[in-house]
Amino acid sequence: MDTLQDLWMQFIAVLSTMRWNDVLDIVLISFIIYKAIQLVRDTRAAQLVKGILILAILYGIVRLTKLEMMQILFDNLVLQVGIFSVIVLFQNEIRHALEQIGRSKLSNLKILGINSGTENETVSATLTIRAVANACQQLRNLRMGALIVFERETSLGEIVRSGTIINAEPSAELIGNVFFNKAPLHDGAAVIRGNRLYAAGCILPLTQNTEISSELGTRHRAAIGMSEASDAIVVVVSEETGNISIARGGRLTRNYTKETLISALESLLISDHSGGKGSEKRLFPKPSRKKEHKG
Repeated sequence: MDTLQDLWMQFIAVLSTMRWNDVLDIVLISFIIYKAIQLVRDTRAAQLVKGILILAILYGIVRLTKLEMMQILFDNLVLQVGIFSVIVLFQNEIRHALEQIGRSKLSNLKILGINSGTENETVSATLTIRAVANACQQLRNLRMGALIVFERETSLGEIVRSGTIINAEPSAELIGNVFFNKAPLHDGAAVIRGNRLYAAGCILPLTQNTEISSELGTRHRAAIGMSEASDAIVVVVSEETGNISIARGGRLTRNYTKETLISALESLLISDHSGGKGSEKRLFPKPSRKKEHKG
């Protein structure tokens, strides 16, 4: 009881000397730690964090037991090389975090990469969406696959450079020709930028999520990977089943018709609301616990 009383008195003494900037400091540090845990949770980086914690505990034991040779080893090898090792091991997570920070919420008035300040731009975006939906329906009937990326806040310059620049007004016929199974660009992805079919034959990053359903092919894995690495909206048409899907934020929603695809894309890209009317089949657990609207 005396010990508890002493601890309580020390706690009261600390509170009495705290200033408003100390409270702000604690809140910011807590927020950073929380976001760091959220960033690595349910990823391969979580195992690396456990390994680092084990090394930190071992280092503490070495210091307490005064094992000189082990302490020299930790000081000269682990601590000096450790910072660079962490940067290399966590490069994907660090890049993902910086991309999230760089996505400004103040520019939500953009439509498909351009400002939505005029009625003409809204009409143009609507026509683009309908052209994509019509093309997806035609490709679905022909059992031909498609992979269409709508660029948003995150610039997809690297993705565009991996393909062929087209920069044409989108139409169902043009998109159908791109993904015709004898066409040279049909294996890659098409990128919609500023209401234009900007590039085709683009190479997308595959998702690294190991919990994805085995029924998903390369197109779906590329769509999910692209949506994980950016805020892009990716439309997929399955060559095997003809199903139309949307990838967004690392999640896949499936079984869209032409009508529900138009509704979902208009909601996501014009109205800037998350939603849609396609029936969703969750193929793997969502990476975070943030509330997601079903597509």
